[in-house]
Amino acid sequence: MDIRDAYVVRDAVNAGEVSAREVAEAALRRIEEADGTLKAFLTVEPERVLARAGEIDRKVKDGPLPLAGVPVAVKDNLCTKGLRTTCASKILEDWRPPYDATAVARLEAAGAVVVGKTNCDEFAMGSSTENSAFQATRNPYDLDRIPGGSSGGSAVAVAAGMATLALGSETGGSVRQPASFCNITGLKPTYGRISRYGLVAYASSLDCVAPMGNSPRDIALLLSQVAGRDGHDSTSSPEPVPDYEAELRRPVKGMRLGIPKEFFGEGLDAEVRAAIEAGVKNAESLGCEIAEVSLPHTPYAIADYYIIAPAEASSNLARYDGVRYGYRVDAPRDLLDMYQRTRSTGFGAEVRRRIMIGTYALSSGYYDAYYGRAMKVRTLIKRDYDLAFEKVDALVSPVSPTPAFKIGEKSSDPLSMYLSDIYTVTANLAGVPGVSVPCGFTREGLPIGLQLLGRQFQEGALLRLAQSYLDAFAPQAPALRV
Repeated sequence: MDIRDAYVVRDAVNAGEVSAREVAEAALRRIEEADGTLKAFLTVEPERVLARAGEIDRKVKDGPLPLAGVPVAVKDNLCTKGLRTTCASKILEDWRPPYDATAVARLEAAGAVVVGKTNCDEFAMGSSTENSAFQATRNPYDLDRIPGGSSGGSAVAVAAGMATLALGSETGGSVRQPASFCNITGLKPTYGRISRYGLVAYASSLDCVAPMGNSPRDIALLLSQVAGRDGHDSTSSPEPVPDYEAELRRPVKGMRLGIPKEFFGEGLDAEVRAAIEAGVKNAESLGCEIAEVSLPHTPYAIADYYIIAPAEASSNLARYDGVRYGYRVDAPRDLLDMYQRTRSTGFGAEVRRRIMIGTYALSSGYYDAYYGRAMKVRTLIKRDYDLAFEKVDALVSPVSPTPAFKIGEKSSDPLSMYLSDIYTVTANLAGVPGVSVPCGFTREGLPIGLQLLGRQFQEGALLRLAQSYLDAFAPQAPALRV
């Protein structure tokens, strides 16, 4: 059966028209067929998947489940009890957590079936899923190109029909950018909307658990199950969880959309610009009002992000020292030698680079000049959004300045790689929600995503706008390469 629509799968399993085991078998067949080429998954345990599906088949006899039998892929930086969780790093290569992340536990309580753990940039540090210690994931629309990152494996799993829904994580665009590159929908929620308990920490003031799917409607279904306060995470919000499905039924006519002029300057690919400008006109034809707005501190965003995120990473990753769990070098001479060799060989080049940047920014004599000042700039970026949302309901922009680039194209140029996040990092710095929705293809058949940014806790409004847009203007996708 076609497993791409979460509502179709859920309703069929609840009605007894198909079993959760049959759905799981279909997902596993597709993984076996495609993943040898795409390299989206790091861990798949078929017996565990089928046992879980059998459990759901027994449970639905007692009543319907919100996500009955829906196959979900989980990024490999979210803890799954007893199932290998590596963060795509050698330092956690064989680690099996003793507990589930809250988001994973809530999905399973709703009846979802976790089909596997997906590849990512090591510790979620990257924009291409090339920084994995184990493999490079490939874009299903062009096998020579990256799928985006760091949640590239989750994006490919959904785009290639190996899972219906996926969980990724967002620190600076790690769900919206791969969603854009793979022609699916990806939502970065408001900071605190979904519990981070069990998400392996990268930058704690920026990290979000974030859903991916083939439609905003499916994401609304997933979000309704995982959002909400969690006693295990003091940063999770007590804000009530709305009825996202009901929100989708409201009209978009009259919504005011802002076009941030700073997002349409130098460096924006001509085909991406044309697709986004067409998308803006399409939104206007739905009855939305369009106005130009300014986010004047946007030029400082990349520099600001790449001080704050590495600084917090430097602190969070200090726990991987070879003492308590994870990788440890053989036969160290002494404690210092064990620390040095474990961390230098256990971490990849990009992770080591960010730890060193962050340690420098936090060091004595430099804290105020770097991290302290960066936090002040972050406040200014947040203020830009507050002022913009006094005038408009949402912002419209590109997700990335270019379509998916070729594997290896930017590997030797970290700054060029970092600049691919220019349109996404501000939402993480400001803590506001954003969604990427498909809006077209380049002449070479590469997907382009349209980004919608909204007020805090207005995920429902963004998903409503995104679904209305797709209902009217869904692009015709070329065939996948596998």
